Amino acid sequence: MLEIQIAVAKVNKYASRESGDTVEIVERPGVAGGFTAVLVDGQGSGRAAKSLSNMVASKCVALIKEGARDGVVARAASDQLFAYRNGQVSATLNLLSVDFVSQTLVITRNNPAPVYLARHKPSAEIKLTSLEETSTPIGIYARSRPVIIELELEAGIWAIAFSDGLFEAGTRYEERINLPDVISQQIQREGATAQLCADMLLEIALRHDRQRPADDMSVVVLTVQTRSGEDGDPLPRRLSLNVPFF
Repeated sequence: MLEIQIAVAKVNKYASRESGDTVEIVERPGVAGGFTAVLVDGQGSGRAAKSLSNMVASKCVALIKEGARDGVVARAASDQLFAYRNGQVSATLNLLSVDFVSQTLVITRNNPAPVYLARHKPSAEIKLTSLEETSTPIGIYARSRPVIIELELEAGIWAIAFSDGLFEAGTRYEERINLPDVISQQIQREGATAQLCADMLLEIALRHDRQRPADDMSVVVLTVQTRSGEDGDPLPRRLSLNVPFF
C-alpha cells in the first residue's frame, strides 16, 4: 500500500505582513482522481504580489477541478496573466501532481528555480536529480509553455519545489544553501516525512538569512511512501494546517 504526503512550509518577507506566495492543495476530480499542489510566487512582495499570486492560483485550482491536464492549466494561467497585465507582470508557477488515473507523478514548471527529484529506499543510496531545464515565468510571453516531466509512481520518490526566496536564501551574506546536500540529508533521516523535510528546509533557509528573510519563502514537499496495513482496513485521508496570525 502506498501513501502520498504533501507538506508546505512558508514565511513572509521580513517586515511584510503579506506573502506574495500562494500555495494550494487541490483534490483532482473523477472516480480515481489524485492531488495537486499549486505553488505561485507573484512578482514583488506584499499586497500587490499576493493579489497576483491569488489570481493565478485560483485560475489553476478552478481548471484542475474541471479536469484540465496540468499543461493546459499552466498555459491558461499564463495566457490569463498576459492578457490581464499586457505582459508587464510575471509570476512563477509549479504544479506537483499525483494522478491516480495514470499512476504517475507529474511535475510542471514555469519557474527558473529547479525542482529536486529524489528516489530513496531503505538500505539504498539516494538518487537526487535537479530538474533545471530552462523555464520562464508565466505572464510575460504570449503562448508561454511549461516544462513537464511525468514519472511512474513508486515508493520512495520525492519532489521538492520552492519559491526563489528560499532558493536564494543567504545570497546577501554570500552563503547560499547547498540545496542538494541539505535535501539529501533530510530525506535520509530516520523517520523522514514530507512535513519534517519542509520544516527543516525552511528553518535552514531562515538561518542563512539571519532570521530576516529577504523575500517570501515557500517550499512544497511531495513524497510517496509505503504504508503498512491489511486489506479491508479503513483508509482515512488527513489534511492538517498550522497558521500563526496576529
